Amino acid sequence: MKALWDLRDEPEKKPRMPLSVSAIVDTAIAIADTDGIDAVSMQRIAGDLGFTKMSLYRHVANKSELLSLMIDTAAGDPPDLTGVPGGWRGRLEEFARRLAEVWRRHPWLPNVTVGSRVMGPCETGWTEAAVAALAGTGLTGDERLAAAFLLFGHVRNTQSVDTAGTQAWTGGSEMAELIRGHADRFPELNDALSGPTPCLEDHARAFGLDRLLDGLAVLIERRS
Repeated sequence: MKALWDLRDEPEKKPRMPLSVSAIVDTAIAIADTDGIDAVSMQRIAGDLGFTKMSLYRHVANKSELLSLMIDTAAGDPPDLTGVPGGWRGRLEEFARRLAEVWRRHPWLPNVTVGSRVMGPCETGWTEAAVAALAGTGLTGDERLAAAFLLFGHVRNTQSVDTAGTQAWTGGSEMAELIRGHADRFPELNDALSGPTPCLEDHARAFGLDRLLDGLAVLIERRS
């Protein structure tokens, strides 16, 4: 995993090699963005770059290391929230917006950034930014970190239902039509979907984010 943290710290060697870690990672990201993460393979990357598969292993140890490099590169530099107005709440709202935008550009990211693994410096910087947004609120360090985890989880959850093949729960959706046809079996769902559903139009992201931040506001008020 040394390459994961050294990729940006290591100066460029001159003359530049025609095949590099950055070229491999950028090509892999382009494939994942277009065709999904399952389409990424050493053979596919080598073909797209015009090299042999074995030549890639002189730069990237294995598929696991490649994925780690892809995640950190796609995540990009963490957001600078210092100038965002609205205090801690405004900073976390902006954080959620920027995180969702990165995940929209790279829709494979939410699914591959779960589980126990070593994170790279850019991805770690995103967590740092979320924790730093709550500095000075009176929350303990572990509470700020827990709040960051909740925020990541909320964006991830609402992002996942926006992917291809999922069904939005809105009043005009196919699911709502099915429920209306079986209103006797699902009376409360039928009632909930019978009128306008603005809270559901973004898969409840804004609604859930407001409730999460409202809860933090109560805790922060207690500590002040």
